[in-house]
Amino acid sequence: MTNTTEAKPAPRTAGLLLHRAAGYDLLLWLLTFGRERAMRETVLRLAHLSPGERVLDVGCGTGTLAILAKQQVGATGEVYGVDASPEMLARADRKANKAGIEIVFKNGLVEALPFHDAHFDAVLSTVMLHHLPGKLRGQCAAEIRRILKPGGRVLAVDFGTSPAHRGGIVAHFHRHGHVSLAEITAIFEETGMNIVESGAVGISDLQYVVAHAPVSVITPDGRHP
Repeated sequence: MTNTTEAKPAPRTAGLLLHRAAGYDLLLWLLTFGRERAMRETVLRLAHLSPGERVLDVGCGTGTLAILAKQQVGATGEVYGVDASPEMLARADRKANKAGIEIVFKNGLVEALPFHDAHFDAVLSTVMLHHLPGKLRGQCAAEIRRILKPGGRVLAVDFGTSPAHRGGIVAHFHRHGHVSLAEITAIFEETGMNIVESGAVGISDLQYVVAHAPVSVITPDGRHP
């Protein structure tokens, strides 16, 4: 089983770039209070993936969610993962190969996603937006809107509480910030997408937003109203 990973130096980005793949899964386990698996399963339920869909995991990290997504879309579906860290992608590639699952992993930036317009049915963004400064969050949302098919959807999940308010060992290891539900909603609304669902994930202080790309309507004379 061969997965495609871009073997090149990490691209430059204004966002926080994580390279320590070995500790990433442990960190997420800590941040979800040992409920990482439950979090992943909940995320996929919220995404409503169907067999045959083409899905992108933005900021895919070590690939766990992408692997689970591929199991849901099946042999007729396609799953891609994109991350700015070659180390993360190498670990994701090893995981997918070990599971016997074909996923395409690409090295790329959230502000310049390496995909054609209207390419995906669904895009997943999990605990990634809080790594980005405010302006870059908007650029990421615009890129997600660009690569979604008309009527396609994005599921964004992130922490809603600042690390200082989490306390204990979580605050010690996790100093990367947070993003409010209102902020997530706003950045996708500003791209022209429609918010269809939002709320608490029910694990840690995670929250989610589901937004749909508008369906293109063409009038009889060929114009977009």
